[in-house]
Amino acid sequence: MLTYNKTNVHPSTFILIGIPGLEAAHMWISIPFCMGYILALVGNSSLLFIIKTDSSLHEPMYLFLCMLAVADLVVCTTAVPKLLSLFWFHDGEIRFEACLTQVFLIHSCSTMESGFLVGMALDRYVAICHPLRHSAILTHTVTGAMGLAIVLRGAAFLSLHPFLLRWLPYCKTNIISHTYCEFMALIKIACAETSIRRAYSLIVAFLTGGVDFILIICSYVLILNTVFHLPSKDARLKTLGTCGSHVCVILVFYTPAFFSFLTHRFGHKVAPHVHILVANMYLLVPPMLDPIIYGVRTKKIRDRFLKLFLFQRV
Repeated sequence: MLTYNKTNVHPSTFILIGIPGLEAAHMWISIPFCMGYILALVGNSSLLFIIKTDSSLHEPMYLFLCMLAVADLVVCTTAVPKLLSLFWFHDGEIRFEACLTQVFLIHSCSTMESGFLVGMALDRYVAICHPLRHSAILTHTVTGAMGLAIVLRGAAFLSLHPFLLRWLPYCKTNIISHTYCEFMALIKIACAETSIRRAYSLIVAFLTGGVDFILIICSYVLILNTVFHLPSKDARLKTLGTCGSHVCVILVFYTPAFFSFLTHRFGHKVAPHVHILVANMYLLVPPMLDPIIYGVRTKKIRDRFLKLFLFQRV
């Protein structure tokens, strides 16, 4: 452990200690994380390959799904390899600059994931509420522009986070009780007033994830209103079935995200190991499950998956 006086407040490295209280189980915990990471890499890479090579899948929903897959790959690759290195080789040291880079990539790409889910919700809204105008409204140009706007929003809103952390003094300790560098984890070990930075982080979280979630809820309220006015039960079920994959992905993404966000700021009685496990699930579980959900529930993608792997077996 390194200590600092008041004139030496910027450590060259931080020490990640993993999951406090579960150090003895790190090796066992690493097994599902490693398997999940491999599934995330294979699943999202296969999803990108299938959508790219099948022109019939070049529709707004699947284009947004491609963007989501890329963001998923960046998020889990930014965090999991270091986590496995920590668990397997007790290599918890991370350079200050690398730590700040990890903060930016994880938070900005997570914000982008939320935005892509909004884009997919918009696609479902237009497809169900305005089916005859779907191709005219969500053209490839409009879809690309929306994707670019989501990326720029994530980069712009979160680009200040590393600078807010860099300007803080860390004279207490350089030990981070976490498996990766996270904004609030670094805020907690700073020896300075951080209320303004905390408030800024809270505002950014609301303007991105909070607003995104509200927009998704609004889109599904309009979708349900349209569905309930359909003439037959079969038509209603069939129409709702087209939203099933997206709803599952939303639940997988937002459930651990909200839990992690709320416990970091307000859940002082939540055990640290519970919070850190959920925070890691938030980074790994959505990238692992998203391609599985769409592979199982979407016939076009499922058929292409089967053709791809059957062809490889032959």
